[in-house]
Amino acid sequence: MSEPLSGMRLDKWLWAARFYKTRALAVDEINLGRVRVGGQPVKPARDVKVGDVLSIRIGALTREVSVLGLSNQRGPAPQAQALYAETPASVTAREAAAEARRLAPEPAAAIEQGRPTKQDRRRLADWDRWSASLDDDDPG
Repeated sequence: MSEPLSGMRLDKWLWAARFYKTRALAVDEINLGRVRVGGQPVKPARDVKVGDVLSIRIGALTREVSVLGLSNQRGPAPQAQALYAETPASVTAREAAAEARRLAPEPAAAIEQGRPTKQDRRRLADWDRWSASLDDDDPG
């Protein structure tokens, strides 16, 4: 019979809570300063306890979560989501960012194929980019 955990490594908890696919990825993100505990940069071996508040930056999004439980195993998603609770401020910020992305999508995301071909570049060079010329502002 095992006794309940009082603390566990941060990288292992992030992996068990399914924030990162592997512990190695969690270690890399922690070392890059993208994971903070109580607002302070930490190391991967730092002990996480129930009640700690973590700030986790994934891409452009920063999530703030409080630790509700500890687990030595990586389980299914519902079990992993029971290990933490996202703060209300973090939820509203995440929803606002999602709405901003929906209303003003990234222009580069509209490119369906990669680099333009030589023929595409020629077509772009022939295209007149300027809608107004210098002569048009003359009222006479």
